[in-house]
Amino acid sequence: MYIHQPMAMQKVTVELSEAVFQQLTHIASATQQPLEVLAAQSIASNLPPTPDNAPVEMQAELFRMQTLSSTELLSIAQSQIPSEQQQRHIKLLEKNQNDELTSTERQELSELRIIADRLMLQKAYAWSILRWWGYRLPPLTELPE
Repeated sequence: MYIHQPMAMQKVTVELSEAVFQQLTHIASATQQPLEVLAAQSIASNLPPTPDNAPVEMQAELFRMQTLSSTELLSIAQSQIPSEQQQRHIKLLEKNQNDELTSTERQELSELRIIADRLMLQKAYAWSILRWWGYRLPPLTELPE
């Protein structure tokens, strides 16, 4: 049985511009929420992305990505698997559907899937950091596959 434990709360003092304070006050009043709750929600929703839910073996790499420049992150976000590797992956997937893979090919397919999954996670994380930094994300139709 799971018993919900309330999270320990910490106090912090934050200085806000008059305009931001008035905006928070207005939203708090309109939504009938305490100003402190609204401020805490605003901070929590704007924290950098956390790799805590990523595979353990990738967490250190993802944390390190937060120290990269925007140019380096854009390079990761726009990277693609080489076309030869993509073609090989497709060919092995087709053979797998027909149950024609050798044990060596099955291992190769597994390795190619892991490489593709890792790259997809790196790309998504790079975009999430860039968005957190205020970059506009391109529409899905403009993203490289």
